[in-house]
Amino acid sequence: MILDPKMSSDDPKGPEGDGVVVTKTRTRTQRPPMYKVLLLNDDYTPMEFVVHVLERFFGMSHAMAFDIMLTVHKKGVAVVGVFSYEVAETKVAQVMDFSRRHQHPLQCTLEKE
Repeated sequence: MILDPKMSSDDPKGPEGDGVVVTKTRTRTQRPPMYKVLLLNDDYTPMEFVVHVLERFFGMSHAMAFDIMLTVHKKGVAVVGVFSYEVAETKVAQVMDFSRRHQHPLQCTLEKE
């Protein structure tokens, strides 16, 4: 086997001697913007129903759901979770649909964090 002196790995200019430098480009991924899901108080939706919604759609324990329900009741609004836009939008739609099917005026919305 005969080695070509032009192909030497010690040559900083590469095998062709053209001085090309290869660089790696790193792409930085950004976290998606997050959205708060808010539950709003009304004078008609039973407290037990709100607790059920929090347990069912947000995976809260009964104690945590009860605490958040009381916050909604006393302050008029509470953040029930922070999610990416698609997840937050889905949660809002699920809560609103479930509330309407059970004839309750419970309001759920989202806003950018």
